[in-house]
Parts: sequence; C-alpha cells; structure tokens
Amino acid sequence: MTISRWERGAQEPPAHGYIGLGNLARDESCWYFWERAGLRSEDVLRVLPTAQQSTRASALQNFEIVSAGSGPKKSTKKHELVAVPLLKVAAGSLGKVGDNLTMLGEAPVESMIAAPKDWCPHPDYTTCLRVRGNSMLPLIQDGFVVAVDSSEADLNDLDGKIVIAWHKDMGLTISRFRRYDHTEVLQPENTEYEAITLSQKQNWKIVAKVLWWVGKAP
Repeated sequence: MTISRWERGAQEPPAHGYIGLGNLARDESCWYFWERAGLRSEDVLRVLPTAQQSTRASALQNFEIVSAGSGPKKSTKKHELVAVPLLKVAAGSLGKVGDNLTMLGEAPVESMIAAPKDWCPHPDYTTCLRVRGNSMLPLIQDGFVVAVDSSEADLNDLDGKIVIAWHKDMGLTISRFRRYDHTEVLQPENTEYEAITLSQKQNWKIVAKVLWWVGKAP
C-alpha cells in the first residue's frame, strides 16, 4: 500500500526511501532520487578534496553511495560512501535535557551526511544526531554531530564506550558507559560533572553506541 501511494502521488517516500531508490537506479538517474533526499553531488565532492580536481562524472566514477538503512550490499572494488541520515534530534550531555524518543528510526530527517563505509559497520542501523551541552568536553562539544549505531546496545560489549542513553525525564543523553563490578554508571568526560549510577528504578535504557563525531571549526 505504501508503494501504491508513492506511485499515485498521494504520499512521498521518506528521505531514506529516496536514497534507496537512487541506489537501485545505479546510473545517472540516481541523482534525481538522492537530490530529493537532500544529498547533492556537490556535497559529496566537498568531502572528497582530491576528487575536486576532476569533473563531476569522473570524480564520482570510483565512488558508490550506499544508503544507511538499505540493508547489505554486494562487494565492490569501488570506494563506498554511506549516506547517513542526520536526524532532527539532539542528545543532551549530562545536565542538559535531550529529545524524548527511544526509536531513532522514527525521527524526522534534517539532512544527509556522506561518510566512508568502513566508518559505519552496520549502515542500516546508523544515523546522526546533534549534541547539546558540554559534559563530554574536550572530546565532544556542544553542537557537534555524532554518528550512532542502534544495533549495538548490548551492555556486555559497551563498557568504556560512548553511548546514547534514554531516560523518561532526561530524554536522550550522551555519556561514556562504565561497569564497576555490579555497578553501571554514565561517566562524563568533563570532570566538572558528576557520574550517574544506573539502576532499574531509574529506568535508563541504552539505545545506541557512538561511532564517530564531527563539528565545525571555531
């Protein structure tokens, strides 16, 4: 029924749907779909400085866009990029309230970010969101964009990793997850902030692992 609504023009595909359709096109028409999702060839060339020396066609000849959320792809000799959705979502650092949702896949998409495929081990579960606050300084600053993998939420594998956690009163929160014997805490990088001890009564939930982050130069 969803595809039927697209065909009749009653409803447009979401941004990740356009990216997937562009991947299926596999020729010049792919950019028609990718541009409707907000991903332009100019943006791809901007993050590939060496490619700017060639024409648009030749510059993109050895690159292939893989949509985050589109499932596994066959192996290729081309340099693959992942089009990662930048969500209209903010995770607060400790002391700041983040947006209140647990299913990142249901959030609206603000834009797309092109990243090397080896930066996104699970592209179909990878999204980007913004950070609000300073408790993760000096690593992650207020306003930075972090890429997260929502398939990696097993606490046994997250000790020492930076994660996105959720609490019904605090919303989404970014912090480092630590385990000490039977105690689990959210540990800020900034020593001016106190750690939060997790317990069942507090109803904290780890929703994703942070893969990498980017931010504008001051």
